[in-house]
Amino acid sequence: MIDSVAFVGLGMMGRPMAGHLVRAGFRVRAADASAAMLDAFCKEHPAAVRCASAAEAAKGADVLLTMLPNGAIVREVALGAGLQKGQMLLDMSTSAPMGTRQLGEDLAEQGVSMVDAPVSGGVAKARNATLAIIAGGLPEHLERARPMLEKLGATIIPTGPLGSGHAMKALNNYLSAVGLAAAAEALLVARAFGLDPAVMTDVLNASTGRNNATENKLKQHVLSGTFASGFAMDLMAKDLAIAMDLAKAVKVPTPLGEVCAAMWSDASKKLPGVDHTAIFKYLDQMKKPG
Repeated sequence: MIDSVAFVGLGMMGRPMAGHLVRAGFRVRAADASAAMLDAFCKEHPAAVRCASAAEAAKGADVLLTMLPNGAIVREVALGAGLQKGQMLLDMSTSAPMGTRQLGEDLAEQGVSMVDAPVSGGVAKARNATLAIIAGGLPEHLERARPMLEKLGATIIPTGPLGSGHAMKALNNYLSAVGLAAAAEALLVARAFGLDPAVMTDVLNASTGRNNATENKLKQHVLSGTFASGFAMDLMAKDLAIAMDLAKAVKVPTPLGEVCAAMWSDASKKLPGVDHTAIFKYLDQMKKPG
C-alpha cells in the first residue's frame, strides 16, 4: 500500500497533480529545482512536506513520482535520489522510451520497480484530475500505482511493458503536432482566399477534417490571439524528436514525421518561450512563395 509520495516537478502540470494527492490524503514530500515554485506549492498545501532535494523527498517515501521536462533529467534525479529496495519510480514525464527501458533495468538491479505513466490532456485536465494516463510496466507494479493514478486522471490505459507508455505518448504527440500544423495551414489558406477563419473552423468541426486542434485550439487559442493552451512550443518539438528517435530505433521510415519534426524544431528556435499554438504565427510569418 502506498502512503508517502515524493513528488518532484511542480510546474504547470505537476503542481495541480501533486495538490490532488495531498487532498486525497497521501503524505506528499515535495521538491522542485525552483525554490519559488516549491514555496508556492507548500503555501497552497500546508500538509505537504517541503524538501530541499529529490534525495531528501525520497527518504522514507513509498514512491518517487517525477513530472520533469525530459528523460535525461528523470534519470539524473532517480539515480541521485538513492532509492532503496522496495521503492518505486513512477515517471509521469514525457520521456524517451528507450531510455526508460534502460533506467528500469538499472533500478531493478537495486530492487526498485518502475512504471512509466505519461499523461495527456494538458493543464486544464491536470487541474480537474481528468487526465488520460498512459501506463507501462509490469501488471503488479501498475496495480500498486493505481490508487495514486486514480486521483490524477479519469482514464488509465495500461499499454504493456515498461517504456510502452512513453512510446504511446510520443506517438500521440506526433499526431497532435501534425494535426495542429495542418489545421493552421488550412486556416491561412482560407484567410488568403477570403474565407472567415471562424466559419472555416466550424466547417472543419462538422466535417471529416475535425481533430483535437480544430475542436480545442483554433478558436480558443489561435483565433482569439491568446496562444495560451499551457503547453510550450519547445516541449512539442522535444516530443516530436522523441517520436522520430523511436521510429529510427525500430527501423520504421517516417518521411512525414521527419518533415514535421524539422518544422517544429525550427519554430521553437525562431519563437522561443511561446505556447505551441503559436505554430500558427510561425507559419504565418514564413516567406510567401513568388
